[in-house]
Amino acid sequence: MAAFLYKWLPIVFGCHCRPDRSFFFRGKQFPVCARCTGLGIGFLFSLSLFLWRPPLFVAVLLTVPLIADGVLQLKTTYESRNFRRFITGLLFAYGLISFIVICDMYAYGLGQRVKEMILS
Repeated sequence: MAAFLYKWLPIVFGCHCRPDRSFFFRGKQFPVCARCTGLGIGFLFSLSLFLWRPPLFVAVLLTVPLIADGVLQLKTTYESRNFRRFITGLLFAYGLISFIVICDMYAYGLGQRVKEMILS
């Protein structure tokens, strides 16, 4: 299973797998960097959306830290640490999936209303 993860996770996430931006456990580097690890765990946490779905503006706000951190690193000499990368990845993934679910539910409801209007 580990060989499968180490082969495919970097491809799925498009990860650079840089050692200086990755977590290590017992001397072994994670298959993806800290930010991609956060994204993966955030995607898993988004399975809980059936329990609590944030409002749309909260879902959008959850994506802002990753974008801000990325832009800040791109435009300045600032370099964030792995823990911050992990947290921003986690928040971004949860916010993105929440946004998609909210939009899909809205579109479904809109489609149902249009269907009722056509059939009546």
